[in-house]
Amino acid sequence: MKISYFVHDFGHPDLARRFEMLRQGGAATTIFGFHRARSADPGVAGAVVDLGQTRDARFAQRVWAVARAIPRLRPWAKTLAQSDVILARNLEMLVLATIARRLYAPHAALVYECLDIHRFMLSRHWLGAALRAVERALLKGCQGLMVSSPAFVREYFAPANRTLPKTFLVENKVFLTEERSNHTVRAAGPPWRIGWFGVLRCRRSLDMLSELLRSAPQTVEVIVAGLPAAGVFPDAAQAFGGIPGLTFLGSFKDEAELARLFRSVHFAWAIDYYEAGGNSNWLLPNRLYRSILYGAVPLALAGVETGQWLADHHAGLLLGERPETQLIDLMQSMTPVTYATAGAAIDRIPTSALVTDTAECRTLVRSLGELGRGLAGRDDRSEGIEAAKPSAAPPRT
Repeated sequence: MKISYFVHDFGHPDLARRFEMLRQGGAATTIFGFHRARSADPGVAGAVVDLGQTRDARFAQRVWAVARAIPRLRPWAKTLAQSDVILARNLEMLVLATIARRLYAPHAALVYECLDIHRFMLSRHWLGAALRAVERALLKGCQGLMVSSPAFVREYFAPANRTLPKTFLVENKVFLTEERSNHTVRAAGPPWRIGWFGVLRCRRSLDMLSELLRSAPQTVEVIVAGLPAAGVFPDAAQAFGGIPGLTFLGSFKDEAELARLFRSVHFAWAIDYYEAGGNSNWLLPNRLYRSILYGAVPLALAGVETGQWLADHHAGLLLGERPETQLIDLMQSMTPVTYATAGAAIDRIPTSALVTDTAECRTLVRSLGELGRGLAGRDDRSEGIEAAKPSAAPPRT
């Protein structure tokens, strides 16, 4: 089984996880992609074909980079021709992957991987309409659609398309490198420690946590670590500095360090307003699975997909229509007993709902391979979602 994987940024930290998932599933994967600020993870560097550089928030530059990359694929024609599956992460890569398939690998199955719905795709401006039209046209040529949240299909793809390719739900779960520990020793609160870890792109989240610290001094501490989005926090030191009770640690280097961070806090911030009403409402973020796996109780919004996932598992602390006020009330009234109850609820979530294991990897790769084998003899289109592996709580429809 051979996969050619087109990616917009081969330095993205999530790429190593997907590459390893495909490897464990039995696929030999070649990565065709662009680079941005970060270099490729050592685990994937040997499989990368560098197509050039693109830049964040530079849409026109990325379009030009994709056009320039087309002739750069020619030396790799043999590799592409041997592909059973061509996998494309995000829309600009789907354009390039579609061209590569047409030129060099018409027999290969084409799969569109969508992990976020960019705000441009929801815009009522002419650009949004044009991008949606391009996406609809390209989807008609795909045999598969891979999403990380069922809400992406329910709220976005299904309403906009009469038919969809066979759709796979591959959640942003963790590759477990050590046994799950439900008994991490944390210092008893107060102070209660809230951790906000990962991509930091929500100004309102920072405002909410800052107001909480002002309203509940000595009761709450906030630990922030990760990569601030330059468009939201151009000066991270200024944005996160000078707030009593908040500690900004900068970026973390790997899963082991991230695990230690989650295990150092009582609660994990799983709230995002960055693209409220769209992507922020629909996604199931990495931090959801990691916080629970490493024993931190998620703080989330009711009424969005993350909150619904937690509600389905009878876990987490959910904020409703007045989240700023409810957050302050919740933390000021927190006791060791209520915290222990919340902790026991996340401990009851099965590890299979949080971790991607080898069997799940093999199921995914086998299913992708079947798309290619089915091109000659059957129609793979379906309106349902096939999970890579049945989970403890099936996706809502």
